Amino acid sequence: MLEFAILGLLQEAPMHGYELRKELTAKLGAIRAAISYGTLYPTLRRLQAAGWITEAAETPATAEEVPALTSRRGRVVYTITAEGKERFAQLIAQAGPETYDDTGFGVHFAFFARTDQATRLRILEGRRRKIEERREGLRDVLGRAAERLDAYTLELQRHGLDACEREVRWLEELIANERSGRAPTAPRPGTAGGRGDNDSPPTPGTSRTERP
Repeated sequence: MLEFAILGLLQEAPMHGYELRKELTAKLGAIRAAISYGTLYPTLRRLQAAGWITEAAETPATAEEVPALTSRRGRVVYTITAEGKERFAQLIAQAGPETYDDTGFGVHFAFFARTDQATRLRILEGRRRKIEERREGLRDVLGRAAERLDAYTLELQRHGLDACEREVRWLEELIANERSGRAPTAPRPGTAGGRGDNDSPPTPGTSRTERP
């Protein structure tokens, strides 16, 4: 998934390691991604060895951009190659069951703008089935064992069920938009079709979105 995300970001613009880390954290923040330099740079070296990215000229590094306990060297800028673009397209086309899980779905959803409609629809429908299965499992637990659960565990199960129901509704809206050829919309609360604070769609890969 990190490989997929790096290749996707480098299609937008060349970046050095510090920029990539910032963009990855921002882009994948929905799934609480914690990208460390110890994870990022080995992946970059692997992508470079495969011929999917290449290094451009170095630029001076600032103190803020140098990882702790390392030398203050220039920033190596990474650029995606033609082979890297082909690899990214292959990863999108090969999207399978792993993209229905929380992490896989969050990463792929972040790059839906670069994904073809048929693949987006396949991932959304697969994610909906996944969450529906999770929802039915929670309903089963609450139906059979609610009286044996303490108040806090019971509340946690109810919260999980509520989150699943919200995400299923959100996914159904996205699927309907895809089938009709419309892009997702965000109506203002209080307008026709708008959502209230308690009806916000979940962030991709998470159970629900918190609002201030």
